[in-house]
Amino acid sequence: MFENAELGQRVRNGEFKERETELRSRLLTLQYRTLDRARFPIIIDFAGVDGAGKGTTVNMLNKWMDPRFIRTIGYLAPSSRTRALPRFWRYWRDLPAHGRMGLFLSGRYSRPLLKRVYGHLDEVAFDQRLAEIIRYENTLTDDGALILKFWMHLGKDQQHVRLKELSEDPQQDYKVGDDDWRNHERYDDFILAAEKIITRTNRSHAPWTIVEGTDPNYRHLRVGEVVADELERRLDNSAPDASPPNPKRENNKVTGPTVFSNLNLSKSVAKQSYHKKLEKRQAQLAVLGRKAFEAGQSTVLVFEGPDASGKGGAIRRVVWSLDARAYRVHQFAAPTDIERAHHYLWRFWQALPRAGHVAVFDRSWYGRVLVERAEGFASEAEWRRAYNEINDFEQQIVSRGILLLKFWLHISKDEQLKRFSARGGSPYKHWKLTDEDWRNRELWDTYELLGQDVMQYTSTADAPWIIVEGNDKYHARLKVLKTVIEHLEQRVE
Repeated sequence: MFENAELGQRVRNGEFKERETELRSRLLTLQYRTLDRARFPIIIDFAGVDGAGKGTTVNMLNKWMDPRFIRTIGYLAPSSRTRALPRFWRYWRDLPAHGRMGLFLSGRYSRPLLKRVYGHLDEVAFDQRLAEIIRYENTLTDDGALILKFWMHLGKDQQHVRLKELSEDPQQDYKVGDDDWRNHERYDDFILAAEKIITRTNRSHAPWTIVEGTDPNYRHLRVGEVVADELERRLDNSAPDASPPNPKRENNKVTGPTVFSNLNLSKSVAKQSYHKKLEKRQAQLAVLGRKAFEAGQSTVLVFEGPDASGKGGAIRRVVWSLDARAYRVHQFAAPTDIERAHHYLWRFWQALPRAGHVAVFDRSWYGRVLVERAEGFASEAEWRRAYNEINDFEQQIVSRGILLLKFWLHISKDEQLKRFSARGGSPYKHWKLTDEDWRNRELWDTYELLGQDVMQYTSTADAPWIIVEGNDKYHARLKVLKTVIEHLEQRVE
């Protein structure tokens, strides 16, 4: 695979200067076109053998283009905080916005490569890690991202010469450490693992380009020209910006039973009994919350359901028991301009809790398959693929050992009307009732059917939905508390 990247290709200085002038002008023009009209981010990854010039080529791209609109990120070994989060958390965190460019060094391929070479991953586990990367890249490119990946290559003898030259140069010897020489001793193992990476993950929407790294002039021009070609192709093939079509609301009727049809919404708890049980369960949760914090057990609680179904009241009874420094409630509404400039999951990745903490989501990533689908803000292709994207996101959460509980609080249509009317007449609750609530009520049947799809496609063995009968608020709050307690006991007792 790498023989064609060991041909000794070189570009003389005079030719380099001529081509550099033209290339720099072209890249700047394309960069400003992208900033002006693009609705996609540019993600450029650099991998390869040690000493092949990844860092200097990244610096050259920053020199040729406007660095104000480029973010360069080089990853080190994960910190203790990062290790408590899903592996892809930091890559989601660092995604560039639409029209911006991210240059990534030692990114998502680096750790699996090193672990495979040093025997910490067997062939099956290595393949699983590559499958995770493929799913991540598919999620981004399905949303329009431009992904380019460069493998910077040196032959074994060339690498030895390069490392020796750098280590003997007082101004560059810091670039070569013991790890680089240890890696060089395993050069053949690196090449075998790299070949697997490239053949497994080289796809039309996220292609690899192998670049010979011996001559910096050739290396810089090759990378720059590929970036320019791919960016130009994407811009020329993109439809010109236009006003988005008027969204079309779904307005369906329930014609058969749904998962909500047979709920016993008459379940209730007497007021006196409620207060006794509430005090007991909140005390239990307080103890478990402290144990979870000390053990580094993170928790994610998701609350969905119709307007006025009691999500806020249930959330308040849960967090009352917790240390205020160890939890955060995230309430999500329509995305901001910055959030719209990223993949829809980006803002939720930012909110995942660090070790021992609790993140509560009042509305969540399910907005893509609920309100955005109902209101026509997401295309059919977008909301259909969102089920798989959501399942993958949640699988990454639970596979990291984070406790994920998803609550759907449900009420009847008549109970919702009763609560709306009560809110309108309350001096301290009237602010909760908006025109949007009444507008959503018109789509009651539609939302019930969309909720049925959510249950059908995203209630998995690792992340099941917990449906809470919500007509009686006391019953709903106690059921939520009991469920959280039972699951935390399994983790920390």
